[in-house]
Amino acid sequence: MYTKHDREAARTRRHLRVRRRVTGTPARPRLCVYRSLRHITAQVIDDTAGRTLAAASTQDPEAVSRIGTSRATAGAAAVVGELVAARALAAGVSKVVFDRGGYLYHGRVAALAEAARKAGLEL
Repeated sequence: MYTKHDREAARTRRHLRVRRRVTGTPARPRLCVYRSLRHITAQVIDDTAGRTLAAASTQDPEAVSRIGTSRATAGAAAVVGELVAARALAAGVSKVVFDRGGYLYHGRVAALAEAARKAGLEL
């Protein structure tokens, strides 16, 4: 019997498996990435307090002005990585733990992480 593979359920399982080990603390919050077909979002989260310290997305007006029309590219993800790193550094966060959200460390997710590293975040 054929059963259809549910990609979203598989990603959720992978994400929960990663989240068992990766938690954000006040000393080292979690840089969480969410990737959709059109956009990418990154948040710096302190899990003990349940607060988002910094966030950036391809939907932010600052990112839109730098990206242009093609938002689902590695270049757009790099802009989001730079923005979230700048906002995290402004909030007093320099070290984070990277949560890839169940996605492969490849393409847009890797571009975001590398841009955040170049902008000054220690992953």
